[in-house]
Amino acid sequence: MEVQSSFFMKTASAPSRKRATVMLVHGAWLDGSSWMEVIARLQSHGLRVVSIQISLASLGQDVATVIRALEREVNPVVLVGHSWGGTVITQAGASERVAALVYVAGFAPAPCESTLDTLSAYIPLGYSSLLQADSGGYLWFPQRAVPQWFAQDLPLPNAALLAATQRPIHPQALGNKVALAAWRDKPSWYLVTEDDRVIPPALQQSTARRISARTRSVASSHVPFLSRPKETCAIIFAAVSAIDAEAGEAPDPKD
Repeated sequence: MEVQSSFFMKTASAPSRKRATVMLVHGAWLDGSSWMEVIARLQSHGLRVVSIQISLASLGQDVATVIRALEREVNPVVLVGHSWGGTVITQAGASERVAALVYVAGFAPAPCESTLDTLSAYIPLGYSSLLQADSGGYLWFPQRAVPQWFAQDLPLPNAALLAATQRPIHPQALGNKVALAAWRDKPSWYLVTEDDRVIPPALQQSTARRISARTRSVASSHVPFLSRPKETCAIIFAAVSAIDAEAGEAPDPKD
């Protein structure tokens, strides 16, 4: 049967020859599939997309995972990090293959600073007492709390799916200090999530200013790639277009 859908015809197009690859790094209590709405939109514009699965065990392990993925890329990479993934791309982004950084409600520590250090003025967070450690020390969100704290703007069944599939983070990861900060040398973009209950919007705004990021805001929870995928893609497209323009490629059409 012949498929006439313009969407499927669009997604079938091959990536441009030299266009930037988008590499996505998830945060705590999530996995690489949480970017699914964003992946579909980016691919529909012919972009190569890679969504990394990180361990959430330590900064070193997660940076190494991203570096291995970067080594497989030929074209320049726009490296996108959400939440804890922001800390990871801060260090991994120093790779020569990375052309730009996009932080989505992400942490961006300075050298010799940890994720917890950047949070120090905001601790304790409202949900801190809810987190439950397993026998290995990994921290879990109670499933019942995920819709309220993590994804209050998603339909309840979608938020419940996030709760059921969550991947815990080890607290040692949050205490690991970055050795260097790629945002010092690479152009950066930052998406502030104004209704975030996990990472305070005030911290996000100050982070964006500190790293001199080109900043946009969206009225969303901690998971804008699910609740506001169009706005999340827009800031990624902005970074891709800037890198492609630098490389002499045609700009990407707006989503």
